[in-house]
Order: sequence, then C-alpha cells, then structure tokens
Amino acid sequence: MVYSDKLKNMVCNKRVAVLGVGVSNRPLIDMLLKFNADVVVHDMKSAEKLGKTYSELTDKGVKFSLGPDYLENIEADVIFRSPGIRPDSAGILRAVGKGANITSEMQVFFELCPATIIAITGSDGKTTTTTLVSKLLEEAGKKVYLGGNIGRPLLPLADEMTKDDFAVVELSSFQLQTMTKSPHVAIITNISPNHLDWHIGMEEYILAKKNILRYQTKNDIAVLNAENEITSRLAKDAKGGVLLFSSKNEANVCIKDGYICFNDERVIEVGDIILPGRHNVENYMAAIAATRSYVNSDAVKKVAESFKGVEHRCEFVRELDMVKYYNSSIDSSPTRTMAALGNFRERVILLCGGYDKHLDYTPLGPSMCRGAKAVIVTGATKEKIKTALLTCPEYDKNKTALYEAADYGEAVILAHKIAKPGDIVLLSPASASFDCFENFTERGNFFKKKVNEL
Repeated sequence: MVYSDKLKNMVCNKRVAVLGVGVSNRPLIDMLLKFNADVVVHDMKSAEKLGKTYSELTDKGVKFSLGPDYLENIEADVIFRSPGIRPDSAGILRAVGKGANITSEMQVFFELCPATIIAITGSDGKTTTTTLVSKLLEEAGKKVYLGGNIGRPLLPLADEMTKDDFAVVELSSFQLQTMTKSPHVAIITNISPNHLDWHIGMEEYILAKKNILRYQTKNDIAVLNAENEITSRLAKDAKGGVLLFSSKNEANVCIKDGYICFNDERVIEVGDIILPGRHNVENYMAAIAATRSYVNSDAVKKVAESFKGVEHRCEFVRELDMVKYYNSSIDSSPTRTMAALGNFRERVILLCGGYDKHLDYTPLGPSMCRGAKAVIVTGATKEKIKTALLTCPEYDKNKTALYEAADYGEAVILAHKIAKPGDIVLLSPASASFDCFENFTERGNFFKKKVNEL
C-alpha cells in the first residue's frame, strides 16, 4: 500500500474544505480531486483576485466560498487549514462542533512520510539552518527533500520517499500550533517575541514553538539553543535525547580553541565558515548537532567553505560608486535586524520599517546607535523605530542621522544620495512586509530592482 492511500481513505467521497489557496494547497487540491473528494475552497480573496487559479480549479470541479465571510457556513467532513488562519476562528469551531475533522497539509505529510524527518523552527535563523541541514546531508550523499516554509510542497512527494531518505522541513508557529506529530530530530534555533499580531500573546507563541517537541519519543532528538533563555528551559520537557549548542559556553556543540566541537570532537574551524556573523556560527552549530549521526567533518567543511547564504538574508546586491548594497528583507523582527547589523564592522545606512506585528522595538535602539550612521524609516512601524532610536540613551544625532521616506523606492534613492564611497546600504526592515508587499521576497526583489536601476 502506497503512503498516499492513507490520504485517499481519509477523503474519498468526503466533503473536504480547503481553507486558503496557498502554494502548498494547490497540489493538495489536485490530490484531493484525484481521490474523488468533493472539494470546496474557502478564501478571503474574490474570484477576480484569484484570477487564473479560480478558473483552473472551477474547471476541475472545485467549488468556492469567497470574500470576507469565507469561513462562515463550512460544511465538511474534513477541513485542511492553511497556516495563516487561526484554528479557533468562529466558523472553524462551528464546523468542528458539527463533527468535522480539522487537519493540514503538513500534518498529513508527517503522518504519511516514510523518510527521517528533521524539522526546524525558531524566531530567527530557521531558514538558513534548514538550508544548512539540507546541504550537509546532500554533501554526505543522502537523498534529501526540502520543504515546509521553503522549497516545494512535500505531501505529493511522499510516495517516492523511502525510509533511507530525509525530509528537512522548516515549520512556523502557525503550522506547529495544531500539529499532533513531531519529527525525529527537532531544532529550535531561538525564541523571541514575534508574530504577536496573530498569536494572542507570547505564551501562546512559545507553546506553538514547543509543539515541535511535544510528540517526540525516547528515540527522538531535540536540538536547543543553550544561550536562549526560553529554548534552554525546554530541555527539561524533552522526551528523547537533548543536544544543546552554545557559541559562548560549554555545551554539546560549542566553540573550543577556534573550532566548533561536537561532544569535544573537533568538527570545523570557525574560520571555515564564509557566512558572516555569530548568529550564522550558531546556525551551523544547530545543523551540525542535528546531522552529526549522518554527516562527517569533511562534508561540513565543504559546505562551510562554499555556502554563501540564502537569498534575502544579508544578500550582496551590487557595488555602485564604491557603495555596497545588501538585501536582508527576511529581517521581519527587531532581533533579526540587530543580528544583521552585527554582520558589519562598518556603520551602515539602514533602511527599515513595514507592517506592525505589535513587537517591542526598544531593544533595537542601541543596535542602531552603534551600527548605523544613518537610519531611513518608512512603513507602518516607522514611528516605533524612530522612538526606539531617539529615546535610546546612546543616541547621538551627530553619529546616527535619521530620515523618513514615503516608501522603499524613495528610501533607496535617498540612501544613494547620502551615501559616500566606502559606505554600506542595508535593507533590514525589522518588520513584516504586509503593509506594502505580498511577502518579504517581493519586498527584497523590489529593493534589488530599485538598487540595480540606480
């Protein structure tokens, strides 16, 4: 019996509601139709905004419930929830009260997947760490499927996977909140305030992240950041083995005499890593801890000496008039921008601001004072960022100039105008993108386009 037969048995001849037409749900819908499910897509967007997606799915027999009331009157046996939709929405709770079974594309993948699953979550660094885990395993000759928040949807690929393969999965708090399966190896890079516009509070956010460990067994492994107060506390709740990593103190994976060591065994020299910043050293530590049973030091060294980073993460764009431009659009929280500023010895011209996730920007103030010669703010969070800078005890207007821009297009032009030879211009928004862009990728691509047009 192939693994997808389990999904077929779940949905065949059943009423199935798919909440949200996201990237991962498109192939899911095709699978549901193949298994003779009666599919209704519920989405906030109108048919006009869905465009080609609407017409293509309608032609395949999919029904739609669209608009602001898209979660009302869900009539289904099975509900597939997209990560961005809260599971306690009134319409969903009514449907569950009538007997509907709520699940998600990722939940079903975890239930069906025959491969070893290594899953990564965290407030910062999870995409780089996920990519590193994948690259380390590939360098060691393993068959790897990369997915979750990055890569391709994994559920349609479950049938081609084997027990000798690896699924490396990046998971958000939105995905984890309702998961009832845990991976064989779980990494939590760190936890700091984030997505508090969606979660009802920090406690719920932490519990969602912690869910990656909840269903592990004694045979599973938790990789945790010893330097992060929240993640280090989670070690006591782990049901299997625990591997702690620290860039400052003694741990299972730590730095000794310039080497990253795993249980006192030297793996690679810190200097082998071409990605800048201590946080990237920590990302390597987490990846090494997760893969040490499968990957030798030679493979780690090859990756460290060649991997230049993930797009939109301190990505070099171009040099113009002896000014270097970097795109770090992924930096959607103050802590990410603080880490990005730490990548550079020089004081940079910082472009920041965007959608407000109800985060505290006060801790960003000292980092801007120490790491930025100029700050250009825009977007919904610009007043919060300005306040964080101007009220910081270290603020000196003669050392850190402050500017406002109507949007990021104007911000790029202003940065180009004030930059002098030897300067660095860094896009690191410290905010989400949704006030002006579909996602951080679109924001980063817009920045690169504007920089390349200078």
